[in-house]
Amino acid sequence: MRAIGRNLIIKKEKQGTSETKGGLLLTENQREDLRYNKAKVISTGSEVIGVKENDNIYYDKHAGHGVEINKEVFQVIKLQDVVIVL
Repeated sequence: MRAIGRNLIIKKEKQGTSETKGGLLLTENQREDLRYNKAKVISTGSEVIGVKENDNIYYDKHAGHGVEINKEVFQVIKLQDVVIVL
């Protein structure tokens, strides 16, 4: 599997649940206070500069779309949606 152009294929990191001050348990999809998700880069396109495979990144959680390959879900995002490279 290989990304093309300015696209990246990433594997989203599971955040799990978190507890509010009031004791409510929230899943990662219900957390409105977080704008960015953490992920590991699986593949980068040929036009991507500054990000390489196996980097951990933060990206806009509304970016891209999912794709299922061999019963595993990956996200395809554009380089412009990456905000931090760790």
